[in-house]
Amino acid sequence: MDADIIVVGSGISGGWAAKELTERGFSVLLLERGRNIDPATDYITEHQAPYDLPYRGFGDRKRYATDYKVQSQMAGLSDAIDHWFVNDTQNPYTTSEEAKFAWIRGYHLGGRSITWGRASFRLSPLNFSEAGRDGYGIAWPIGYDDLAPWYSHVERFIGVNGDADGIPTLPDGDFMPPHGMNCVEEHVKSAVAQRFSGRPIINERSAVLTQALGDRQPCHYCGPCIRGCSTGSYFSSESSTLPAARATGKLKVMTDVVVDSLVHDPANKRVTGVRIIDAKNKLRSMLRARVVFLNASTLGSTQILLNSIDPQSGRSFANRSDALGRYLMDHVMGPFGLATIPGFTDRQPMGNRPSGIYIPRFQNLSGSDRSFLRGYGYQGSASRQMWTRGADGDDIGIGLKQRLRKPGPWQMFIGGMGECMPYADNRVTLRKDVDNWERPLLDVAFTWHDNEKAMAKDMAAEAKAMLEAAGGTDITVSDAMGPGGLAIHEMGTARMGSDPAQSVLNAHNQCHDAANVFVTDGACMPASAAQNPSLTYMALTARAAAFAADQMKQGAL
Repeated sequence: MDADIIVVGSGISGGWAAKELTERGFSVLLLERGRNIDPATDYITEHQAPYDLPYRGFGDRKRYATDYKVQSQMAGLSDAIDHWFVNDTQNPYTTSEEAKFAWIRGYHLGGRSITWGRASFRLSPLNFSEAGRDGYGIAWPIGYDDLAPWYSHVERFIGVNGDADGIPTLPDGDFMPPHGMNCVEEHVKSAVAQRFSGRPIINERSAVLTQALGDRQPCHYCGPCIRGCSTGSYFSSESSTLPAARATGKLKVMTDVVVDSLVHDPANKRVTGVRIIDAKNKLRSMLRARVVFLNASTLGSTQILLNSIDPQSGRSFANRSDALGRYLMDHVMGPFGLATIPGFTDRQPMGNRPSGIYIPRFQNLSGSDRSFLRGYGYQGSASRQMWTRGADGDDIGIGLKQRLRKPGPWQMFIGGMGECMPYADNRVTLRKDVDNWERPLLDVAFTWHDNEKAMAKDMAAEAKAMLEAAGGTDITVSDAMGPGGLAIHEMGTARMGSDPAQSVLNAHNQCHDAANVFVTDGACMPASAAQNPSLTYMALTARAAAFAADQMKQGAL
């Protein structure tokens, strides 16, 4: 055996698998397909000013048009952060214009835990209970009470700030004090509360420290967080779970390793190893372990499973249900509202606060009150316009300079984030042609259906109504949605469920057809809810790791 357990992927869920399993006494071999990262030396643009960057923070647009066609669809790609995202030419997949999906990826130790937005919300009892009741998808095989202690376990370790708001559909957690709202956000909160009942505006709950936690320091508002955080103030695998796993002496990390497939023993319904490819020299080999945790990201884990072919059936050993690869989801994102909020010009934000406000779901909470099923929330913030507003005026020279010496008016932005239903035709499959490592290319087909389109229109309409209630002027709203994938919350394709004929994984994230394979990244989700999903991935991983450890100690795995 090369290790007791192999963990594939080092991002948000993979780091948690490594931590929990090593702390329970097992040797873990962590495989990462990208390069090694050391926060002490590799957060190369963390505090660089725009004028120190090669393209002044706008990026090489010509290069993006050829090598970053997908990644550049993400808002904000620039020369300050493009090293955290893959070169699309070197890492191809296929998708069509009719069913387009933007797969945003980062291949390096820590994965997207370095660049995630850090919003950390629990799912609610409602989210667990309504899935499948309305004819979409299947029921969760677990309920909120099964996951609640693991949410707390994760929150205490990573450090989540927020308030105890007492909202049944957005459960409270174990929080540090929040960053707090600015004056305009407080104004909008008060105005919306007066106009709309049951529509609270709360501090966003985010995995950024407001108090010291171990060796990690509280946020000092330097921003922008997506470049990397050398003080470990925001949660990432690099700042939190991987150091904890290394401290046990039980962790070995291999980087630049592309996982091709799992080695399946059909007689014993077990996986005996992992086929790997050296990312640099493309040499193939095999690693052996008692248990495998797949945490390579939703599409990455599913690609591995799809390529793990059973010779007798001619398809993946994990796809008896035909659910593997199906029911791909991403949050409905794109619709927004933006308004100027008059007044407050004697006040100025200080520093770069790493969180904003949140408006929890307020639709269809008891029965159906909308033209669509399920619901959405909003994330946003208020800020003052800065010097870039100069492009909108018609003055030049000294007049323009004088006008831009002071900050502009306050603006309030709220953007919708909504639940996507699971549809069988939103799926990933393998092609016959191969990538640079001779693995079958992944093809992704994804379309928004009528429910999501109706939801998007409602997002824009309600955003406008709230901004009007707050006295906003120059209001701009949009109900436009881009292709799936741009929320970077891809989920599904190896869903949990009680029935092996309809699902890939059981209530403990075990593969129905290979009990020593666990999938605890976004692939396991049977429904998306409206909340950001990363906290749920972490809680599911911690829970599954505890179960796997107990099973191994009992000799069941």
